[in-house]
Amino acid sequence: MTSRFTELIVDCHDLKLVADFWCAVLRYEVLEVQDDLIEIGAGTATADGFRKEPLPPTIVFVKVPEGKTVKNRLHIDVSPIDASQADEVERVLALGAKRIDIGQGDVGWVVLADPEGNEFCILRSLQP
Repeated sequence: MTSRFTELIVDCHDLKLVADFWCAVLRYEVLEVQDDLIEIGAGTATADGFRKEPLPPTIVFVKVPEGKTVKNRLHIDVSPIDASQADEVERVLALGAKRIDIGQGDVGWVVLADPEGNEFCILRSLQP
């Protein structure tokens, strides 16, 4: 008996803004909408599907009253699969991301923030 990583929860104020941003970044689709949450993912997961092969986790955006005040202790990393890191950074910036400095120094990844300030990194390209 095992468990699978199935969902990542992200607190936010503007559910649609943040969900639309991440759908565009990851080419996910909206799976569920409620008054206080939106779930996005690569497709609908089932227990049988997870037994065959782990699927990417969905992301659930949950509406909260408080704003973001400190650096996230958990963040998303993405790796471009059909573009260079630089091209992907430019694409994601055009979608509404912002460059940020969290004290990372000179590193091989690029630190950005989504439209509500949640940090994420674009890593090296997986393109051969």
